[in-house]
Amino acid sequence: MTKVKGFAGLLMLIACFTTSPGFAAGGGTDHRSADIDRDNVNSLQRGAANFMNYCSGCHSAQYVRYKTIGNDLDLPDEMLVDNLMFNAEKTFETIQTSMPAEDAARWFGSAPPDLSLMARAKGADYIFTFLTTFYVSKDSPTGVDNLALSGTSMPHVLWELQGYQAASFEHHENDDGSVTTSFEGFEQLTAGKMDSEDYEAFVRDTVNFLAYIAEPVRSDRRKLGVWVLIFLLFFYIIANMLKKQIWKDVK
Repeated sequence: MTKVKGFAGLLMLIACFTTSPGFAAGGGTDHRSADIDRDNVNSLQRGAANFMNYCSGCHSAQYVRYKTIGNDLDLPDEMLVDNLMFNAEKTFETIQTSMPAEDAARWFGSAPPDLSLMARAKGADYIFTFLTTFYVSKDSPTGVDNLALSGTSMPHVLWELQGYQAASFEHHENDDGSVTTSFEGFEQLTAGKMDSEDYEAFVRDTVNFLAYIAEPVRSDRRKLGVWVLIFLLFFYIIANMLKKQIWKDVK
């Protein structure tokens, strides 16, 4: 796992998800499937690095501890300290942002939200769509807008990875005089360091990690559920045999 630092990392996801949900001007595109696999430990490890390098400077994840991440993702304490714990000293600490909430609220209008439960609140598909559908917009103060969150105040801080793209919209006049705008597609304006496939893999790993921290007990819960079902099946067999034994002489 590579340790990455930089000012862009501190700005990742500024004001993300802070305005009302909805599509951009087109409003006619669905959320893209994140297609994540929360049992893929390698993906979760990469996502953990992505989150800490690009998100944790502004966003906390105060409901998950580094130790829990290490245990679940097969990361020894040394690797946690060297690669993930940028502003913490003990592995039992939770993930806290490096940016004071008061300063963030003053600079950006509101403090960036905690991302511990964002995947449960918005869904993995929404987050994946948000991080992959920035497009150049001259009407936005940041120079970009987003299909998943129209009017977002978050700049496209991953532009070096994805590059800039323009969105194409079609306007249709309805019989009642109203106008419907539909999204038609993207046009790549500038190339990023990653091609589209690699960038989507990067985002997918990040979303996978966000889905994991939203429910870190999922794996244990599923394992426990299997044992509960086995017990219930065994109990049903015993109870059925007992019933037949008790009622065998009753006609």
